[in-house]
Amino acid sequence: MESRIYLASRSPRRRELLTQIGVPFSLLLFRAEPRLDDQVDETPLPDEVVDGYVLRVARAKAEFGTRLLQSRHLRPAPVLAADTTVELDGVIYGKPADATEATTMLKALSGRTHRVLTAVVIAWQDKIRYRLNINEVRFRDLSDAEIRRYVQSGEPMDKAGAYGIQGTAAMFVAEMRGEHSGIVGLPLCETTLLLREIGYPI
Repeated sequence: MESRIYLASRSPRRRELLTQIGVPFSLLLFRAEPRLDDQVDETPLPDEVVDGYVLRVARAKAEFGTRLLQSRHLRPAPVLAADTTVELDGVIYGKPADATEATTMLKALSGRTHRVLTAVVIAWQDKIRYRLNINEVRFRDLSDAEIRRYVQSGEPMDKAGAYGIQGTAAMFVAEMRGEHSGIVGLPLCETTLLLREIGYPI
């Protein structure tokens, strides 16, 4: 198998994580942010549970990526996609739409334990394979002032739950249970196992 895969993601964190484990890739970018693209709707469905939501969105990204691959007449190769979301009390916390929503999310997470779910999907040879990674993160109590400073930094705006554990928000984390790379956005253990399932040399 050709060692280079396609990564259907705009996330620089996922690029860094794939590079970390030595997987060469080409970017397969959508015309717009996935949640603005009709083919990949990141809006939760009514009464949709978070596990089903994150798997649905990641699968939609991989399937749409495969269609782009074919329409652009690019060489065949596995398409990897992922989606990360945050859940607290059954509520899905995706990427904030604006500073007000980011502030609301961070206030809700303050002093609480939430789940971070990342689904990894690989589309290859008319088959879809996936794995789901689930982690728990507990924030210490956050003051209004530090939430305001963090939101003003702009870091929360493209991240599920309005924070990035690999950035400044690491100082919010009192406890973590799970796989750090999964919280960042691409669980490397699950990704490696999926690649091995399709015969990728890793």
